[in-house]
Amino acid sequence: MSDDPIYHVDGDLVPASEATVSVDDRGFRYGDAAFETLRAYGGTIFEWEAHVERLERTCEALSLAHGLASGDLRARIDETLAANDLEDAYVRLSITRGVQPGKLTPRPEVDPTVVIYVAPLPRGGLEGDSVWDGPATVRTVGTRRTPDEAIPSAAKTHNYLNGILARAELRAESEDGTGGADEALMCDLDGYVAEGATSNLCFVRDGTLHTPSTDGPVLPGITRDIVLESAAEVGISVTEGRYELEDVCAADEAFLTNRTWELRPITTLDGRDIGGGPVTDRLSRLYDERVERACYE
Repeated sequence: MSDDPIYHVDGDLVPASEATVSVDDRGFRYGDAAFETLRAYGGTIFEWEAHVERLERTCEALSLAHGLASGDLRARIDETLAANDLEDAYVRLSITRGVQPGKLTPRPEVDPTVVIYVAPLPRGGLEGDSVWDGPATVRTVGTRRTPDEAIPSAAKTHNYLNGILARAELRAESEDGTGGADEALMCDLDGYVAEGATSNLCFVRDGTLHTPSTDGPVLPGITRDIVLESAAEVGISVTEGRYELEDVCAADEAFLTNRTWELRPITTLDGRDIGGGPVTDRLSRLYDERVERACYE
């Protein structure tokens, strides 16, 4: 991959240094856009159909009728990977409502802006390496997760202010100004644990896998779903519920999930040791096996 990577902007491959969108684009003005973060393993987009389904749910929540076929979007991603000579990569696909007059009310007619960019990541699967250098340090923050009644939690939009404020809080409270932790853990308005700024939370107690329910303000992560499915397939008990912070701190094991990190053990939560363990290791192995079958074999 060159020092000036190639982006896909509205149907054209352009160098990143020349890639632009209009200042009148609603994705810029209002965060009025949907996106997906994906992983390419061996040139294959992992769980593509699941990402397409979530993207469409987000667009439905935004009333964003973009009119683009999933095959068209996939072709643009494949072109971007090829243009950058990448097979193992981070992929971000964004669809905005496009350029419209500077009024808050969106017009029903949409000429969407579509942007795709990629970045190299290590090989995944059974022979792969982790993106992260070590287990995550996590701290709770005062910033609360936006309630579903305000902004649909299942919608993955460009409006990421909630997570930005959580991460900014980490930085402001750290002695050296670097953040002091790898992830900010947010609670809902009632004080129950919800999710990280960019991750879902899972923890293990007495052999049972627990995770905050998506009935609360929790994004239904695709990696999270795979982990829960894998656990059920091998007989690991799974419980989705509402948990207080002390429930997590008393866990035998805990880890975060997202598409880039995959499964990342939590070494400490608010300075208290937790760590990974046999269940985390087994689920990580199952995840790697799934990637290997789907993308490398």
